[in-house]
Amino acid sequence: MDITFADIEKAQKAIKGQIIRTPTVRATRLSLRTGVNIFLKLENLQHTASFKARGALNCLLNLDDDQKKRGVVASSAGNHAQGVAFHATRLGIPSTIVMPKGTAFNKVQRTEEFGAKVILAGANYDETQGFTHRLAEEEGFTFVHPFDDPYVIAGQGTLGVEMLEDRPELDKIVVPIGGGGLISGVATAVKHMNPDIEVIGAQAELYDAVRRHYDANTDHPTGGPTLAEGIAVKRPAERTLKIIRQFVNRIETASEEDIEDAIFNLLSSEKLVAEGAAGAGLAAILNNKNEFKGQNIGLVLCGGNIDSRLLSTLILRGMLREGRITRLRFEIDDTPGQLADISRLIGEAGANVIEVIHQRLMQAVPLKKAELDIVIEARDTDHVKDILAQLRDKGFKVNQMNEVA
Repeated sequence: MDITFADIEKAQKAIKGQIIRTPTVRATRLSLRTGVNIFLKLENLQHTASFKARGALNCLLNLDDDQKKRGVVASSAGNHAQGVAFHATRLGIPSTIVMPKGTAFNKVQRTEEFGAKVILAGANYDETQGFTHRLAEEEGFTFVHPFDDPYVIAGQGTLGVEMLEDRPELDKIVVPIGGGGLISGVATAVKHMNPDIEVIGAQAELYDAVRRHYDANTDHPTGGPTLAEGIAVKRPAERTLKIIRQFVNRIETASEEDIEDAIFNLLSSEKLVAEGAAGAGLAAILNNKNEFKGQNIGLVLCGGNIDSRLLSTLILRGMLREGRITRLRFEIDDTPGQLADISRLIGEAGANVIEVIHQRLMQAVPLKKAELDIVIEARDTDHVKDILAQLRDKGFKVNQMNEVA
């Protein structure tokens, strides 16, 4: 079944009022800093904090009465699971979600809270999906695929319609790619509405299977741990590849460092929580900012489901890279009053002391001296240089310890 703009229009009418019509807003600070007019489609504000709810809902609405009664099953450890669970429960459809063994407890809990029965099976996605298909056959469930389904693709395409309705001035739209369902729907929609608009895909370097197919490269992606776990797909569908070849202009990739920086930029500059897949999309823009300068670039900020512990570490690492948090190591005389003097000087310089580590035993300095590590919060790297200069002017032997490259 080919996906047409009429299918997307039908999906838009079907899901209207049951999903959030998320805004497309200008990323003011990022736009000023880069010279690129960046507009963000805020799908992180969706009911389940992801665009996946659109396609899942459209698929569920197209089930017949017998399928609804028997129930649905999906294999997912993330956004698709929550989208299916949320809308199935709303519609009174029994849902079962199969997740790989070892899936984070908070993901299991959130999916169960939406009303789904969760089964843990398989050590990886392929094993989990195989179990899911067997379960669907045995129990008579309808399998809801995360991207290789015409109703799912049409549902995802509705956000492309909304973007151009809200921002018809867009020159390009950047869309993260995993299995290709989102970009297939968006590209079908926007190319119908404006054939001149450029559609750019964004993938994580470790999971660039679609780009390799697009470039007729038969090598497989390397895989491995990635921040962009929502788009960590090694096998795209032929259905989505066909649409991508037809409507997508090019595909960019982003390194893990690029993705991490992009997530931090969205949080620090725009006060938006984004998951790794959305970070890959912003990274594609930042890596091409000279080419995009002065243009209106839309970005599908596809979701905001990122682990809170991971996010807290990411924030601290970002602040370290910007010089806003740094560790200073002092070699001091082991006499009273040294710490008080240093703390006073740091405070007078306009910085905050976050942590103090006073070493007397485990150190490589003479017996009557001590090592003192102080973690401070400053404005930026120039501020840190000023603080170091002031401390050295007062006779302290101090060096900055580089925590993050």
